[in-house]
Amino acid sequence: MSKNEINSTEVARLAGVSRSTVSRVINNYSNVPQKTKEKVMKAIKELNYFPNASAQMLAGKKSRTIGLFMVSSGEISVDVLTNMMIVSVIESASDLNYYVLTFIIRNTEDEASINHVREAFYQRRIDAGIFIGTKHKEPFVEELIAEGFVVGVFDQEHPDVAVPNRIVANFNNDSGMKQAIAYLLGLGHRHIGLINGDRSRLSGLKKHEGFHHAMKQQGLDIHPGWVLDGDFTEQAGYDAMSKLLGSDEPLPTALVAANDSVAFGAIRAMREQGLKVPEHMSIIGFDDHVLSEKQDPPLTTVRVDFKQLFKELMQVVVKQVEEPADTIREIKYDCTLIIRESCRRLD
Repeated sequence: MSKNEINSTEVARLAGVSRSTVSRVINNYSNVPQKTKEKVMKAIKELNYFPNASAQMLAGKKSRTIGLFMVSSGEISVDVLTNMMIVSVIESASDLNYYVLTFIIRNTEDEASINHVREAFYQRRIDAGIFIGTKHKEPFVEELIAEGFVVGVFDQEHPDVAVPNRIVANFNNDSGMKQAIAYLLGLGHRHIGLINGDRSRLSGLKKHEGFHHAMKQQGLDIHPGWVLDGDFTEQAGYDAMSKLLGSDEPLPTALVAANDSVAFGAIRAMREQGLKVPEHMSIIGFDDHVLSEKQDPPLTTVRVDFKQLFKELMQVVVKQVEEPADTIREIKYDCTLIIRESCRRLD
């Protein structure tokens, strides 16, 4: 008999017990004598038998699998930051003896893609889901939460009515932006611009609001022409800076980018125009991308700890799966300014 045909009947025959006894051993029932349990475990080991996962799920068992759903229209393979987030989720799940089923959502308006996500939950192929890159209020995610599924969402806050099966995780982007503005002011900069992130996402919105709060708090005027639209991609930073350099606007002396990828794009656009960082403009990024300290010049940035955040998010999600509780959980981490060489002191 081939290994994929081995079932609990074969285990029962080899151990000299009933099939129901094998089932009680597998499910760790306490009313099985120790000697019987040892015989069954010996037979299981000899046959390399593993219970059928599909059958167990039909019987109400957990799949020990977490779904990871990444919303991105770009190439995941070339984005270092995105890869780091994915690896952090997988490593954290493995530490808890869970598997990760991954799915990339290219377009949240594509009903076929969203149905694949729904199927994973409704067919019980996963015990819970973690979402990265969604809008702050994403209808299909709200639907899953309303149905009672355990969902962890990065870059989101709880709505007015919070539920325990929604676990949210984010960074204190407002604080990070205040640190960046205070640092630039300390270097003598008063003419400061911003390249926004995607403001349909919480981090984009909070960084935009944080910039305005910080500038107001420091008594600095905001020049509308220096607050530039963007998302979280390098191309957005390049396009925003190219537009600014091609306009009749006077240039700010410093600029904060929504993340380091955006900063990389902005710096590339400046170089193409013969401008240097920080001689012609100081630049601060956000996130502390793995490549930031390798830039020329090394990029001053606001560091966030993605690895630790996703580790805690996974732990809380798994805890809610295994021991459902009424506790409302929000995971929030502070940011730290990392000073390198992309900002200069004004004379």
